[in-house]
Formats: sequence, C-alpha cells, structure tokens
Amino acid sequence: MQKITTFLTFNDQAEAAAKLYVSLFKDSAILNTTYYVEGTHMPVGTVMTVEFELAGQKYVALNGGPYFTFTTGISLSVSCENQTEIDELWEKLTANGGQPGDCGWLKDPFGVSWQITPANINKLLSTNDPELMKRKMAAMMQMHKFDIATLENA
Repeated sequence: MQKITTFLTFNDQAEAAAKLYVSLFKDSAILNTTYYVEGTHMPVGTVMTVEFELAGQKYVALNGGPYFTFTTGISLSVSCENQTEIDELWEKLTANGGQPGDCGWLKDPFGVSWQITPANINKLLSTNDPELMKRKMAAMMQMHKFDIATLENA
C-alpha cells in the first residue's frame, strides 16, 4: 500500500484529466470511480473521485467544484529517457488548451503544472567550469520544452 497519495482537486474535469494522464504512461490505469449522491454539493451522478495509477504510483482526482484551482507552487515532474519522450509528453499535455512554460514547465488543459525534464538533467548541468555552466544555464533559460542536444552542445 502506498503511504502518500497525490490528491488533485478539479472543478468538474477529474475524469477527463485522469483519462488523459493514464493514456500517457505505461503501467497506468483508472482503478475506481465514485459518484456524488443526493444531499451533496454536486448533482447526483456526477463523478466525485477517480482513483488512478500513473507508472505504478496512485493518485486521486476529485471534482470539488469551482472553489479549487491549481497553482505552479506544486507540479508533477516526469523524468524522460530521451528527446522523443519529452516531445511526445509535451505535445499531448499542451494540446487542447495546455500552456507551455519556461525551462521544461507547462500547464496541461486542466491547469495542472508539469515539469517534463531529461532524466539526466543533473548530469547535463553539472560542471566545474563556470563559463560552461553559464552557457548551459543561458541555453536552458531560453527553452520552453527541453532540448537535450542543445544542452549537450552548449
């Protein structure tokens, strides 16, 4: 049993978000869906929660109404093995109203912030050469989506 579970509260898009997210990663699935009943603040039969798993990690999405919004103060970070994975995730998460950000950050169409980063980002940015580090940081600061080749060649 997973001890800590990320809980994401949406206005009314929990099910759509969960379906998108599970479509992006291997070993992912929707595990359970619950619905609002009479006497609650949402219409009867509206999806209340969606429990889902992304790459083996459990999450819960809740339709809580318009009282909740997402901020960039918390994000889901994905370590990508190669540029192809970065490109695919970036495209799918920014489609249909998602917003690209800087330095590998984006907001998906539901307002959830993601960091789509190379798995070897620490190695790409590690150096004892201050001039090299300056070039790498300058290159990274101009990027929206990470470009591994550009960082390697900086």
